[in-house]
Amino acid sequence: MIELRGSTWDHTRGYAPMVATSEAYAATHPDVHIHWERRTLSDFAEMSLPELALRYDLIVLDHPWIGGCVAKGSLLPLDPYLDAAFLSDQVQNGIGRSHASYHFHGQQWALAIDAAAQVSAYRPDLLAQLDVEVPQTWDEVITLGQRLKRQGRAHVTTPLLHIDCFPCFFTLCANAGEQAFTGEAVAVSRPVGRHVLGMMRTLMELGHQAAINWNPPKVLDEMSTGDEIVYCPLLFGYSNYARTGYRDHIIRFTNIPADPDDKPRGAILGGGGLAISSGCKNPEAAADYAAFVASSSIQSGMYFDSGGQPGYRGAWLSGHTNAVAGNFFGDTLATLDLAAMRPRYDGWISVQDHACQILHQFLTENGNPDRTLDTLDEAYRQSLAVAHPRGQV
Repeated sequence: MIELRGSTWDHTRGYAPMVATSEAYAATHPDVHIHWERRTLSDFAEMSLPELALRYDLIVLDHPWIGGCVAKGSLLPLDPYLDAAFLSDQVQNGIGRSHASYHFHGQQWALAIDAAAQVSAYRPDLLAQLDVEVPQTWDEVITLGQRLKRQGRAHVTTPLLHIDCFPCFFTLCANAGEQAFTGEAVAVSRPVGRHVLGMMRTLMELGHQAAINWNPPKVLDEMSTGDEIVYCPLLFGYSNYARTGYRDHIIRFTNIPADPDDKPRGAILGGGGLAISSGCKNPEAAADYAAFVASSSIQSGMYFDSGGQPGYRGAWLSGHTNAVAGNFFGDTLATLDLAAMRPRYDGWISVQDHACQILHQFLTENGNPDRTLDTLDEAYRQSLAVAHPRGQV
């Protein structure tokens, strides 16, 4: 009997499809048993992946961890274990840069089984009561937020828990025309940085007062069970909330507000990749299961039906998935295709972790924009100075 242990994140979207696919795989491979354990959404972003790799065979991870894991030898490249035709199909059916985000130094380190980026969410029934269309620009977002604030009846709300401050900053920079953390000395130019910090402060002031401590699922839970939140301009999409019966009220999802070129560009890329730890004693079985999960038929069927959010393009174009999930996939695909990928060099994670705290402190303590940007720049420069060969970002 081959025993494999896996780690994923503790949400219907992260856990349920892994259990369902493991059971289905075992039905045709009775000599393989796969046991999945859950870690919190916060741990999904912050828990050390090299440490997890010492304890698990299979890991669902976020792409910025790839560089550090590769440098420390924590993962196995998948190319030796997977058929070239299968990997080619994965490339052809990638969503934006989801599949590419796990390709590093010429090898594939994970399969993009889950695709996500920051998108926008709204309650269609509440917008209809207000006789308001879904905002398409940031000016329309602010106008709606100010109107609701004056009326004191509902909110335009963005999740701004510390680990969500960085995604908000990163998206707003890219949407404004400048991807952050790509230069050699500064995180972002001063004009764009000041503009984005001002936008974040405005979004905090317009939103629910508790949202400074909320993550995306918490905002979606509040939106779907009460009537205080009408619209959210930026949060990682969860197609579960667009399914009838998942919560009290259906939430619809759409593209983020347009950039200066009238495109929903720059949303931070998220999602999850299925990787194999270098300590796995049965890599052939682990890779075969990973290919099973990432395959077209499973992604469009069982993976989605059990609560997952597929990473395979065919599943996003499927009539079945869109009918069940209120056209979540069709209505947000443009944002996913134009999403911005974070750096992946060894040492990047420390910058991301520090940036979360720096930006949250800026909002909670009414910080100075220039001093905040100075602190971000310093954290970024330090990471570049001590990083292993930076390679591909």
